[in-house]
Amino acid sequence: MQIPFSSSERASLGVEWELQLVDRGTRELTAGANEILEELRPDGAEEHPKAKHELLQSTVEVITGVCTTVEEAVADLAGTVAEVASTADRRGLGLMCAGTHPFTDWQTQLISPKERYLQLVERMQWLARRLQIFGVHVHVGVRSPDKAMPIVNALTQYVPHFLALSASSPFWVGCDTGLASARSKVFEGMPTAGLPIQLPDWAGFETYMETLISTGSIESVREVWWDIRPHPGFGTVELRICDGLPTLEEIGVVAALSQCLVEQFDNQLDRGYTLPTPPSWVLRENKWRAARWGLDADVVVDEKGTVRPVRQALLDLAEDLEPTARRLGCEAELAGVERVLAVGASYQRQRAAALAADGDLRAVVDLLLAERENGLPTSGPATGPDGPATDGPVPGPAACAGGHAA
Repeated sequence: MQIPFSSSERASLGVEWELQLVDRGTRELTAGANEILEELRPDGAEEHPKAKHELLQSTVEVITGVCTTVEEAVADLAGTVAEVASTADRRGLGLMCAGTHPFTDWQTQLISPKERYLQLVERMQWLARRLQIFGVHVHVGVRSPDKAMPIVNALTQYVPHFLALSASSPFWVGCDTGLASARSKVFEGMPTAGLPIQLPDWAGFETYMETLISTGSIESVREVWWDIRPHPGFGTVELRICDGLPTLEEIGVVAALSQCLVEQFDNQLDRGYTLPTPPSWVLRENKWRAARWGLDADVVVDEKGTVRPVRQALLDLAEDLEPTARRLGCEAELAGVERVLAVGASYQRQRAAALAADGDLRAVVDLLLAERENGLPTSGPATGPDGPATDGPVPGPAACAGGHAA
């Protein structure tokens, strides 16, 4: 089986942002995408070019065109979001983003009336129905399929960096899960999601996809939802590991990290280097640590079991990538790593808002709505508890039954 790879301009960039529609009165996740997207659809077009349906009718996905710089991509997103926000506001709906909604029950949500989503739910049943989760995906252009899998494999060592920095899903149906990123664990329930299969080259990727299709596991390559994957149609490497990010500033940070890493690996391949393929046990352990402890995680850095704080690993990575960022014009966005570390990742800011409101999770929704509109706060809980206090105001894992607060 041959899978054509539409080679892209080197380090070109595309970003996808999954936005939640929430009722400004109840703060519940609320259907509205069908009406909003129909109003925004240009005359004669099948759909808006940059605002799309997602699995749930309470979600609008905003995408960029093919961009050259992170600044261009962020501005592209901002323009489309302004259109969607204006249309949503007339319906009493606000836009926000986080890996999960803090309290809406996934069983109340309507599936988008698109055949591919209806087929997905029919095939995956409960696993698909509970996908009330939201992410940010970054595509970076790669010129050759020969480079795609080595770059994917090398990028996996940075899964904990991206996940810890973006973690924004501590709550699930009214409970504090005790995790920084519940979204990442919910998504892993899908049979073709999670960490990528380590394949040596493009031929290996084609063989693996052929096996999945011939055995009826999938119908197309689009149904492989790895945390990092090659996207043959776009000619990119796609990083899908990040939780939904509340602000454009944070999107700029993860886009800059993504673009710089792919560019650096591309250069190393040109120079004849062999890129690293980390041991699978290290990848699994580090992803779990980032999902559980977020920015307070210690990650494994070698096969001997040496660990170091992910905060320091992020600072060192940003410093190492500075020369590449200067060449790509994303030095300012890359420097945002320090700002996020200073004010806290979203999961920390959300927990602080819930604590200040004595456990009223509507305050978390208000925080996320405000951050989407106004940007990253100037101060925040730079450090905090790695999970819910046993006597905290929000029910913790022990107080939950079937995903509902007891």
